[in-house]
Amino acid sequence: MTAYPAWTPASRPGIVPLHPYGFGTILGRSFVALRHNPKVLLGFALIVQAVAYVVLTAAVGGVAIASFSRLDTVPVGGDDYDAILAGSAVITAATAFVLGIATGALSIIVQGVVVAEVAHAVVAEKPTLGAVWARVKPVVWRLIGYSALYLLATVVVIGVLAGIVALLVINVLWVGVAVGVLSLLGLIVLYLWLTPKLFLVPSVIILERARIFPAIARSWRLTRGRFWSTLGVVVIISVAFSIVAQIISVPFSLVAGIVPGILAPTGEDPTGALVGVIAVQVVGQFGILLVQCIALVVQSTSAVLVYVDARMRVEALDHDLATYVEQRDAGAADLADPYLVGVGRIVERPAPTPVGAPPAYAGYAAPPGAAPYPPAHGVPQPYGAPAATPAPQPYGAPAAPQAPQPYGAPAAAPAPPASPAPSATPGVDSGAPNSPSTDVPPPTSNPDAASKDAPTTWAAPGSSGDA
Repeated sequence: MTAYPAWTPASRPGIVPLHPYGFGTILGRSFVALRHNPKVLLGFALIVQAVAYVVLTAAVGGVAIASFSRLDTVPVGGDDYDAILAGSAVITAATAFVLGIATGALSIIVQGVVVAEVAHAVVAEKPTLGAVWARVKPVVWRLIGYSALYLLATVVVIGVLAGIVALLVINVLWVGVAVGVLSLLGLIVLYLWLTPKLFLVPSVIILERARIFPAIARSWRLTRGRFWSTLGVVVIISVAFSIVAQIISVPFSLVAGIVPGILAPTGEDPTGALVGVIAVQVVGQFGILLVQCIALVVQSTSAVLVYVDARMRVEALDHDLATYVEQRDAGAADLADPYLVGVGRIVERPAPTPVGAPPAYAGYAAPPGAAPYPPAHGVPQPYGAPAATPAPQPYGAPAAPQAPQPYGAPAAAPAPPASPAPSATPGVDSGAPNSPSTDVPPPTSNPDAASKDAPTTWAAPGSSGDA
C-alpha cells in the first residue's frame, strides 16, 4: 500500500506576505500590527511611557521646588541670591538631563519589545509578554548601550558646534550668526542622512543578537540602496504623528487659557482656577502621551518590516520564513530561529526570463542549433515577422483535430475517395480485396443533390422488397 502524508491546513497568514514587498506595504502594515497584539504592543508601551513620564515630572518638579525655595531665605539682589538662583537652575537641569536619559532607556526597551513581537507576527505568531521579554532580556543592555552612545554622540556634536558659534558671536557677531545658521542646516542634513542608515540597529541587535558596533555596520549594509524609501517611512510617520499631537495640544491649550476666567471671573478664588488649569493640562498631556506611544510602536514596527524586506531581497529570508511556517504548521518541534538561519549570505535572484528565451533551469543547456522557444500565447508578434510554420507530423500519426465550425455554417464537402490504380490488363481489377467496381458511378460533388435524385427503396421487414 502507498502511504500518503497526513493532511495539514493551509498556513496562517502573518501581518505581511512572505515575499519582498514595497513602500506602501511597509507603511500600511505598520499600523496593522497594533491590531494584531494590542495588549503587548500598545498596552506595554503606554504603561511604561506613562510611568516614566509621571516619575520624570514629579522628580524634576520636586527638585525644582526644593532648590528654588531657598531663595525665600535671602534678600533679593544680593550675592547669595544670585548664587542660589544659578545653583538651583543647574541642579534642576542636571536632574532633568539624567532622568531624561533614563526615560530614553525605557523607550529603547519598549522599542525592543515591539521589535520582538512584530518578528513573531510576521510568521503569524501571537506570543505573550513573557515570551517576548525572554527574547529581549539577553540583549537589553546592548540596546541601552546603543541608546546611550547615540545620545552621547548627539550631545558632543551639538556642544562642540554651540561652543564654536558662541566664540564667533563674541568676537564677530555676523560671522557667528552665519556659522550658527549653517551649522543648524548641517545638523538637519546629518540627521536625515544618519537616521535611515541606523534605522535597523535595534532590529539587528534583537533578532540577530549582534553587538553594538557590528549591528551598526550591519544596518548600514542592509539599508544600502534603500535610503530614500527608508527615509520616506521615517519622515511620513514622524510628521503624521507630530500633526496629530498638535491637533490634540492646541485645543487643550486654548481651554486652559479660558478656564481661569470661567472658574474665577473676579480673581477672588485663584485656587479653583489653578486646579482647573492643571486638570485640563493633565488631560491634554495624557492625550499627547498616547499619541507618542502609538508613534513609537508604529515607527518600531516599520523598522522591523524594513529589516525583513531588506533581508528578503538580499539573503532570501522569505524562503527561511516560509520553511519555518510550513514545518511549524505540520507539527515539527524544536525548529531553528528563521532569523538566524541565513544571516550574511548573499542570494542572487534570477532575472526575469525574456520572451522567446529558454527557461533558466539549473543545469539546462539548449542543444546546438536549436530554435528559440515560441512566445507565450497572446503575445503580439513584431510587424513583419515571419509566421511560425507548424512542425511536420510523423508518418502514421493521427491528423490534428480541426477547429470547430460556427453554428449554422455549411458543412465542408468531404474529399472524394481516391480512384484505384489502373490494372495492367483491361477489364481485370488490380486484385486488391474489396476493390470498388468499375461500373459504380463517381460520387457527385454535392451530396445533398445526389440524395434528392436517388429513388427511395425502403420496404417493411419481411416483404418481397427486402429480399
